[in-house]
Amino acid sequence: HGSALFTRGETQALVTTTLGTSDDEQRLDSLIGETFKRFMLHYNFPPFSVGEVKFLRGPSRRDIGHGNLAERAIIPVLPQDNEFPYTIRIVSEVLESNGSSSMATVCGSSLALMDGGVPIKTPVAGIALGLIKEGNEVAILSDILGDEDHIGDMDFKVAGTENGITALQLDIKVKGINAEVMKKALFQAKEGRLFILNKMLSAIEKPRESLAKIAPKITSFKIPKDKIGELIGPGGKNIKSIKEEFSLDEIDVTDSDGEGVVSITCNDAKNIEMARKKIEGMLKGIDDINEGDEFTGTVVGITSYGAFINIFPGLDGLLHISKIANKRINKVEEFLNLGDKIGVRVGSIDRRDRKISLERTDLE
Repeated sequence: HGSALFTRGETQALVTTTLGTSDDEQRLDSLIGETFKRFMLHYNFPPFSVGEVKFLRGPSRRDIGHGNLAERAIIPVLPQDNEFPYTIRIVSEVLESNGSSSMATVCGSSLALMDGGVPIKTPVAGIALGLIKEGNEVAILSDILGDEDHIGDMDFKVAGTENGITALQLDIKVKGINAEVMKKALFQAKEGRLFILNKMLSAIEKPRESLAKIAPKITSFKIPKDKIGELIGPGGKNIKSIKEEFSLDEIDVTDSDGEGVVSITCNDAKNIEMARKKIEGMLKGIDDINEGDEFTGTVVGITSYGAFINIFPGLDGLLHISKIANKRINKVEEFLNLGDKIGVRVGSIDRRDRKISLERTDLE
């Protein structure tokens, strides 16, 4: 649903972003119990990227380590799940490598997320630094190549935004480095990071306004916590009924921070909106609705003077014959049938007699 090709020197990474629902979260079994992971970053370093030929096995220690470093660098800028209720998977395929493919993965990941319309807080870039130490003389190298990494005394990877560092990794071959060298390296890394960020922003300045057409459509909204059981129904009866009625892929109801959160997944945005109105209506009584509220209702009765529309269980409203079409009609049956689903708005309410007058909202 989003992709980027990031090239720096002789290092190149093809990075893709895929969006999924809560069912796609990674399940982790551990001693402390089962946990779920909604963001995954997978790093693949095939032998051909460095001119080698060997069998393709499972992920190596290098693949796992570099993937974890890049994942930690990206996590701080991701939106919260209540803002963006998607499971996110990034895959970085290193096509060629001559130093710092993990930092190329970080840069490519930011670009792929923005290309996919994921509202990240700010892009992240990364750079690798090296060190050559001879006696008391020290030289800090920016954006090191493979040879400089091999013969040098330090491999220092720094990833971050324009405001600060999100992840770093340090490997040294000497006994240690002093604070002054570390300070100089961090400032040199910042200078390089900002230079790379400017190059990235020239390609895509901010996340796209909308998701890809083929991405799953998810809408989340809150309901009172004490209404969760009422919505789900005995054995999930109500949820299953709504799912079938509007041809939804998934309805997920969770308890988050003391509030109920409903997430609806479907490729048809109109069906999502109709299902949302149905759910919101189910949790209301006549005292909870007001003039102007909109619902997706079902035609449950037809008379000579109009149609009765069920807007949520136990409450029907009258859609007068004069409100059914944009012209004068003689027979309701010419325009509506039992079981039809239509958009309606509350026109007036008589709370004492529990009568509701409706208007249509789905007329051209």
